[in-house]
Amino acid sequence: MTGTATRPAEQSGTFKLGGDLPIHRLGYGAMQLTGPGIWGPPKDRAEAVRVLRRALELGVDFIDTADSYGPYVSEEIIAEALHPYAPGVVIATKAGLVRTGPNQWFPVGAPKYLRQELEMSLRRLKRERIDLYQLHRIDPKVPVEESLGELKALQKEGKIRHIGLSEVSVEEIQRARKVVDIVSVQNRYNLTDRVHEAVLDYCAKENLGFIPWFPLATGGLAKPGSPLDSVARKHNATPAQIALAWLLARSPVMLPIPGTSSVKHLEENLQGATLKLSKDELAAVDAQARAG
Repeated sequence: MTGTATRPAEQSGTFKLGGDLPIHRLGYGAMQLTGPGIWGPPKDRAEAVRVLRRALELGVDFIDTADSYGPYVSEEIIAEALHPYAPGVVIATKAGLVRTGPNQWFPVGAPKYLRQELEMSLRRLKRERIDLYQLHRIDPKVPVEESLGELKALQKEGKIRHIGLSEVSVEEIQRARKVVDIVSVQNRYNLTDRVHEAVLDYCAKENLGFIPWFPLATGGLAKPGSPLDSVARKHNATPAQIALAWLLARSPVMLPIPGTSSVKHLEENLQGATLKLSKDELAAVDAQARAG
């Protein structure tokens, strides 16, 4: 790219979670600050700490994690790197998935369990309140009204500011909103995976933050001579940066959280927020992705 921004995340624009909590739209996802299979400590803990501190230097003020990343490792490293937190830094975390080993995830939405995990996340993150607490998965064995009812109680106790959901349908969001105010949804979404297009559209209509996980996937779209490759070359950018620019342009409620365990990759990813693609470029990349 021609030139780089020193605080690129600030160029992604802003969004107010719940209408009262402003964040830059481009955040950082801390899942990769762990070992293989999202299990255990990272290979280079010092680099993980540097990544988090560098993210803030680059304008990031929204960091997303979960108690199940490690488990617990990601939250512990966030506190190690960033506590005491700078004013305006928003830390989001989640509960509702239990880990028994690498790449193993099991939903648990029992109210007592969620309360326990919230209390432990507060302790690990060294916070008195979680800015955004997300139900990581709806437990099919527990009525969502019971899971969210407990989070609502914790919110009334002042331990949670806002509540979000993860991997849900439009119908599940509507059901959840009958129990408690929902401010965000975190579903898998990227150029090559549009399964949750209807959820994104619903979030845009209702002004709910949409947090796409695995946001920079481009699959085989970046092959030489392809529209994505051509747009990337024109902007002297990487395909991942174009994918990020496309996401930010897709909807004003889009809040991408690209993750990495490398400072170099972090710096590269965040420069995607400085790209301004034309309508024709956005359309060409979109059409290519839809065509597969």
